[in-house]
Amino acid sequence: MTASPATNLTGHLLIAMPGMGDPRFEHSVVFLCDHSDQGAMGLIINKPAADLDLTTLLEQLSIDVKSDLSQQRVHFGGPVETGRGFVLHSPDYESVVTTLEVCDDIHMTATLDVLEDIGRGAGPEQQLMLLGYAGWGPGQLENELAQNGWLVCDASPLLVFATPNAEKWEAALESLGVTAVALSSEGGRA
Repeated sequence: MTASPATNLTGHLLIAMPGMGDPRFEHSVVFLCDHSDQGAMGLIINKPAADLDLTTLLEQLSIDVKSDLSQQRVHFGGPVETGRGFVLHSPDYESVVTTLEVCDDIHMTATLDVLEDIGRGAGPEQQLMLLGYAGWGPGQLENELAQNGWLVCDASPLLVFATPNAEKWEAALESLGVTAVALSSEGGRA
């Protein structure tokens, strides 16, 4: 998929190209929660925090935890506002405060009530907890796309929620019919 300023990529995935130059985004897969002429906001979905699981985070926030969530990693969502939390989730959950329907099958909630509901077992069936986000100013993402920094593919709940983190980058590439070995960080002109 090729992006132009008129193309709204909300609800799509960005796949970091080799040689991007920013180690924070190396081999990243970013779910775009918002994209407009005002800029873009996304969440890196394949970079789990090495030392933070969901049970520990909820306990740090003084949220009661009714079941063991220690196998669910908290993810590094991006380098902006790393103390701010976001939950990407299935559409079976809606916050009483606010939930953003990013696309039909993936929603996002950034209010504390979703964490309280997850802690007591009443949260969404599928979820990904992230701290921080990736942000782009007006035209910045379009420029990075034009500079061969990202590939764009459709997002799916299977890729976002069910694919192991270590496999998401290659799985996103494969959804485009591309293999990692075939990628080059150099753009070309015919």
